[in-house]
Amino acid sequence: MKNIDPLVEAILPGIVDLRHDLHQHPELGYEEFRTARRVLEHLSEIPDLDLRTGVAETGIIATLGPEKSGPCVALRADMDALPIEEESDLPYKSQVSGKMHACGHDGHTSCLVGAAKVLAQCTDELAGPVKFIFQPAEEVGAGGRRLYEEGALENPKAQAIFGLHGAPNLPQGQIGTCPGSFLASADTFQIDIQGQGAHAAFPHTGIDPVLIASHIVVALQSIVSRNIDPLSQAVVTVGQIIGGTATNVIPSTAQLKGTVRALDEDVRAHVLERVVHIATHTAESLNGSAEVHFEDGYPVLNNNEQAKQTLETIVAQTKTAKIIDLLPVMGAEDFAFYAEQIPGMFFMLGLLPQGHTDAPGLHNPSFNFADGALSHGIKLHVEIARNFASVWDQ
Repeated sequence: MKNIDPLVEAILPGIVDLRHDLHQHPELGYEEFRTARRVLEHLSEIPDLDLRTGVAETGIIATLGPEKSGPCVALRADMDALPIEEESDLPYKSQVSGKMHACGHDGHTSCLVGAAKVLAQCTDELAGPVKFIFQPAEEVGAGGRRLYEEGALENPKAQAIFGLHGAPNLPQGQIGTCPGSFLASADTFQIDIQGQGAHAAFPHTGIDPVLIASHIVVALQSIVSRNIDPLSQAVVTVGQIIGGTATNVIPSTAQLKGTVRALDEDVRAHVLERVVHIATHTAESLNGSAEVHFEDGYPVLNNNEQAKQTLETIVAQTKTAKIIDLLPVMGAEDFAFYAEQIPGMFFMLGLLPQGHTDAPGLHNPSFNFADGALSHGIKLHVEIARNFASVWDQ
């Protein structure tokens, strides 16, 4: 096989420029029209690349070697930014007020564009097709679900999918992997509490929904501590309490909003059931009522064992990175929707430059995807694609 280092070095300046440009012009979920245009400008330079655009509004599916008979592998990158005001002095800091690439999706996208450019010079080494999936709306909007529903994994059908995410405190040249349940499910809830308004000086004439809300918040914390096996993992967090308009008025309604996280689908279902039971019965015990509404969230992200072994074998054979074992975390990722359909492997790419001991974390207004990690991300994508068939069938 070709030595890809010179190929990566040749395209790297353009990929760095692309990332800086995307960082300057962040777009939220399903708004990534400019981002998609910039990606297409680069992909259009690749001959015989099958392009499908406008998938789930702004998504792009690019397939290299669709006529090849070997197993198809998919590589995924997300494109959306976050509604965060950037706090940095970077020369390419966000030019859009209230929006920034605080999760590194500008880096993910740039790595995948670079990989497509390198692999286009190695098509004779590909046994099967390679799908490059540029996805909108990972942060909010479940873009991954929409893409697979619109056939992103079909024609040709992908046998497995791989995705990476920048890790701010993992050194460059390292990747982190975790078997099985890696990232948690994420559901949001809203609890609407009905009481009876009254003057604050005469609370006995009303039913206080703020008091009911307070009891519900405390009672919800019993779910993890008393309803879930201590060896399982779950989180119930109330992030918003809404109620009242004046200090001397007992309102008639109040509202709670929060999130539920779990690393097992059965635990997830049980926690959601308990949220409903506790909220409604607590309200009833205090002479009020409560209705619970859930927003269907992201499922547990399970890394497939064969896909994990494939990645680790390829990395070991090509010496592209040092592998670090990671523990599961309660963050969520909509890569999970792909991994429900076909074998998937999601791993972390080290971003921390040599000599540094710390860096701003993800979703931090000072976060920046380190340019030095781009070449590592490109090489990993390339090696996964061109070695996939030989390792997957072992």
